[in-house]
Amino acid sequence: MKILVIGASGTVGKGIVENLRPNHEVIRVGRQSGDLQVDLTNDDSIQQLFSRSGNVDAIVAATGSVHFAPLGEMKTDEFAIGLQDKLMGQVRLVMIGKDYLNPGGSFTLTSGILAQHAIRGGVSAMAVNRALEGFVQSAAFELAGLRINAVSPTVLTEALESYGPFFPGFESATAARVALAYRRSIEGIETGQVFRVW
Repeated sequence: MKILVIGASGTVGKGIVENLRPNHEVIRVGRQSGDLQVDLTNDDSIQQLFSRSGNVDAIVAATGSVHFAPLGEMKTDEFAIGLQDKLMGQVRLVMIGKDYLNPGGSFTLTSGILAQHAIRGGVSAMAVNRALEGFVQSAAFELAGLRINAVSPTVLTEALESYGPFFPGFESATAARVALAYRRSIEGIETGQVFRVW
């Protein structure tokens, strides 16, 4: 398969690329690095990405920023970071990318454990992740001949030094283990699912 991995330079993205490369043609995509570049907050940039890549068999989004802060201190423009970047970035990718997926192709988006479990300062992340999962579940009914799923990972083992204090008592998962869920989405037959790696 020819697979676009957006966010390929991140911890999860590297795990996905390493998992898929032995069996597939993987195109690494980043905001400023990789084989191709894209800004998911910009429709024209996404269109240019697909003009360069041509049709593909799978599109993976392992990227997206959200702002972490207590609700009482958060400004509306800070809350909107996650809405425009992680949520609408992945929605835009589907809306534009559906015309560049080969028949039977798939999207795999990324939500996260904060869709179900709250942490201090994570109100924006929870709102964004829940919205993404709802989008996936609903879009699956309308993407005729295509599949769409999401992967919802817990905090990454490789990121515990930076993010561990925000996730007290949470079990971590390695990027290699999380990557298996993306492979399941790409090579499997399920659609409209959220694969939770907790």
